[in-house]
Amino acid sequence: MQVDFYHLTATPLDRALPQIAEKVVASGARLLIVSAGEAQRATLDRLLWAYAPESFLPHAQAGAGDDASQPILIAGEVTAANAARHVALVDGAWRDEALGFDRAFHFFDDEAIPAARLAWKGLGGQDGVERRYWKQNDAGRWEQVA
Repeated sequence: MQVDFYHLTATPLDRALPQIAEKVVASGARLLIVSAGEAQRATLDRLLWAYAPESFLPHAQAGAGDDASQPILIAGEVTAANAARHVALVDGAWRDEALGFDRAFHFFDDEAIPAARLAWKGLGGQDGVERRYWKQNDAGRWEQVA
């Protein structure tokens, strides 16, 4: 299982998440997006409909329809009603339930650095967990730094 830590510095979540979501869906996989905040989930729902005029990311909020058929499902907890094998934790909080997926994307900003460090350290000793830490360079490109 792979865990990618994305430290949001130059690019905000509303630009980074759709890029990841596009790649997951293009690969034929499904994605679960998790945020504890109802307001953030509503914002992400609107974002995925309109973030770029030339693209479309099929999705829904959990409980709003046929969850099982959604390529991308936005939820308040780590329950993949859409059978996703990829999970994006977007509210800065790590959840160990993400370890049941094939790949986890953990997005966090500067305010969540202490919690992200704890999660990084905690995952370090776990068998079968490959950690990657991504940070943006001065040009705004993502670079793997650990």
